[in-house]
Amino acid sequence: MGLTRTSGPLSPRAPQTVNYAVDGPAHKLLMHPFPRRVRAEFAGRTILDTTRGVLLHETALLPRFYVPEADLDLSAFVPSELTTHCPFKGDATYRSLRVGDRTVPDALWSYPEPVPAAAWLLGHASLYWEAADAWFDEDEQVFAHLTDPYTRVDVRPTSRHVQVFAGDELVAESHAPLRLDETGLPTRWYLSPDDVLVPLVPSDTSLRCPYKGRSSYWSLRLPDGRELTDAAWGYPDPLPESSRIAGRISLLHDDLRTLVDGEQI
Repeated sequence: MGLTRTSGPLSPRAPQTVNYAVDGPAHKLLMHPFPRRVRAEFAGRTILDTTRGVLLHETALLPRFYVPEADLDLSAFVPSELTTHCPFKGDATYRSLRVGDRTVPDALWSYPEPVPAAAWLLGHASLYWEAADAWFDEDEQVFAHLTDPYTRVDVRPTSRHVQVFAGDELVAESHAPLRLDETGLPTRWYLSPDDVLVPLVPSDTSLRCPYKGRSSYWSLRLPDGRELTDAAWGYPDPLPESSRIAGRISLLHDDLRTLVDGEQI
């Protein structure tokens, strides 16, 4: 996200406001160590346990976590017939994950003969995040994906005037919002629930963010009777690094428009 997407230096739209040129192909790879201990569990069994993992940053993609094959429980994987070709890495072979009566097809891939420009991939394999039942970064369970050292989240209190409209109807307003900036994503404004001027209807939707935690969602019930589904979300118990947004709510929907100091964003 930080290096390879949006306007990062290895993205397809690298910034022009620099005094250097990044030489090489348009599609770039960068691998670097991820030194913390990472484990993955499946069917009550540890299938990956490493302190030698690496993150592979690739243009326009989220970083991928690769580990030495020696740090996998290879008895839990069986060969698959699937193969794919990447012009930047080579031909990938796949293995399915099988423990007891549970199988995840094509869960693990590697490059037995990587192209010369990516020879350092030899001996490494990557496991789809969703293939495992649980992942741990050191002893903390983590969700969605590992955190990227080139991504950060900053939360700042501000006196900016934030207004949210549905058509001409003012549905939320604050002079004391929190501004949340997350690398590669648009700014989000978090308001107090008291700043929302229409009823909030709890939703069953819940998502995981590796930087903020588990989210809760609400629909907005407008005065004309319409409901804007999952137009508001918040983190009742955020991760420590995003603790400031605890109990706050952010709003976003195709039928909403947000003004900050009178300017639409």
